[in-house]
Amino acid sequence: MAFLDGPDFRSLVSSASFAAQTGMMAGLSRGVLQQPESTSSSFATSAPEPGSEPMPVAAFVAPVEARPPQRIPRWLVRMELFLRVMLRMYIGLAVCYAPWSHTFWDQNPVFVQFPTLGAFAANGAVRGIVSGLGLLNLWIALHDALRHRDG
Repeated sequence: MAFLDGPDFRSLVSSASFAAQTGMMAGLSRGVLQQPESTSSSFATSAPEPGSEPMPVAAFVAPVEARPPQRIPRWLVRMELFLRVMLRMYIGLAVCYAPWSHTFWDQNPVFVQFPTLGAFAANGAVRGIVSGLGLLNLWIALHDALRHRDG
C-alpha cells in the first residue's frame, strides 16, 4: 500500500482531521449541517500532544505551481474563426431568404395553425425586420473575418 505514504494521502488525512476538529462534520450524522464557529480557537490554541511535533501551517496550504500560460495553436484559432464566420454567414443568408420564400414563410405550419400570427408575419415590415436581422448577421460575419489579426 504505497499510496498511503504519499503526500496526497497525508494532506487528505490532515484535512479530514482539521474538518473534524473545527466541527465541520458535527451535524452530518444527525442530518443537520452546521457551520463551524468563526471565532472558535480550539484548533489554534490547543496544545500539541506530548511527544508529537506541531503540524506546520504550510501543511494545510496546497502548493501552487506557476505554469506559463499555454498558447492556443494558430491553426486552431484560424479554424475556429473560419467555422464561426461560415456559420454566421449561413444563418444570415437563411434568415435573409426565409421571409421572402413561399415555402418557408407563407406555407409555414405555425402560421397556418395560427392565422393571426400568419397575418402578422405576412406584413412587409415584419419580413423586412427579419431580413434585416439576417443582414446584421452577415455584417458581423464579415466584420469578424476582416478584423481578425494573428498575434
